[in-house]
Amino acid sequence: MHRTPGAGVPLSETPITYDERVSRYRPSEKPGSQFITPAGAARLKQELDELWRVERPRITQAVSEAAAQGDRSENAEYTYGKRRLREIDRRVRFLRKRLDGMTIVDQPPSDRKRVFFGAWVSLEDDDGNESTHRIVGPDEFDQSPGYISMDAPLARAMMRRALDDEFTVELPGGPRAYTIVAIRYEDPGNPGPA
Repeated sequence: MHRTPGAGVPLSETPITYDERVSRYRPSEKPGSQFITPAGAARLKQELDELWRVERPRITQAVSEAAAQGDRSENAEYTYGKRRLREIDRRVRFLRKRLDGMTIVDQPPSDRKRVFFGAWVSLEDDDGNESTHRIVGPDEFDQSPGYISMDAPLARAMMRRALDDEFTVELPGGPRAYTIVAIRYEDPGNPGPA
């Protein structure tokens, strides 16, 4: 008999049903922020196009040729090809869904004296070391050194701050104090920091 927790039975004594033990259901992960730069959106669209128009037809042809060889149970090319098709289809679904929900930020904010999405921010730590970071979307922080996701603790701590603001952020190595020494936004005609 299955009892609900809170009905006078401690959770540890509540039996788990067979369906709860073997269910394939997994709670979905919280998606990242929905903002992206034009370059990041173009990169995701290019990946989607490459997967759908080039990679998937090539793998489909290879699976078809492998299936024509006969016994599929011992056919490594067929098995690998089907697995690769599932991976491609999963990624294509993810990219389509992700691109549909994205907001492309192609203009700097009206208040350029504060840190917002797309800003190049120069920081100085307590030791006098200076570093520069660009705040980008979670799908594009790997495009270039210095890019950090707006969901990262450092980026969240910088958001809406102004020049010369001091702040402390909890990092894996312990709390670190920073001072904002420069805020710049990219000029549409210039691919680097403006």
